[in-house]
Amino acid sequence: MEILACIKRVPITGSQLILTPDNQALQTDNMGYGISPHEENAVEAGVQLTEQIGGQLTLLTLGPTDAEEQLRASLAVGAARAILLETDGNDWDPQATANALVEAIKAEPTKFDMIIFGAESADSAGYQIHIRVAHALGMPIITNVKAMKVEGGKVRGERVVGTQREVYEAPLPAIVTVRDGLNVPRYPSVPGRMQARKKPVDIKAAGGAAPKLEKLKLTVVPSKDTGAEILGNGADAVPALVEKFKQIGVL
Repeated sequence: MEILACIKRVPITGSQLILTPDNQALQTDNMGYGISPHEENAVEAGVQLTEQIGGQLTLLTLGPTDAEEQLRASLAVGAARAILLETDGNDWDPQATANALVEAIKAEPTKFDMIIFGAESADSAGYQIHIRVAHALGMPIITNVKAMKVEGGKVRGERVVGTQREVYEAPLPAIVTVRDGLNVPRYPSVPGRMQARKKPVDIKAAGGAAPKLEKLKLTVVPSKDTGAEILGNGADAVPALVEKFKQIGVL
């Protein structure tokens, strides 16, 4: 079974976000990078399917040269090869990104039985690239999958809706978008990382239509965190603490 997992290099934001002086980008000097959590589940799902059914998992990303780091990390958990559609590092809008992915998929000699996306990226959370790709390729798509099974030339996906589950089936080839909780992504081992260095990463210039959206500026949402509040010292602080508990509904 030939599987393609699409991932994206995103900043790991555990601290305050600071914009560049022109408000066009984040200052990333002190940021680490990874892939979106849902995409970690997508890669793990692809690895598990190849282990169960056979075949191989290919990775695909659009991004700067440095995105090879994220591809190598995912190769270390069991993917066979990777494709990097190289850009200058600027963000592409969803339509341009989808067009570039579609062009690369069509150019591949490998005909994929399944394409797996994370449900949304951790940075822009646009939730639309996978749908655009499915439409352009004329493939069925099941989104927000929390459980998945492939059998008899079909993929069966379960979605959580409130307290219930919806079950969908689609004939292969198909596109599936997954959410965290589908599986437990494995951590790259030392031998896996060493093997990943030898696996092929095909670097190509990103093609497709030019971006049609214009970025005017970025704005950081003001934090609602007011920091620590000192209620008092010693026993004198107890009444204020009790009142605070009442305000938040504990008492």
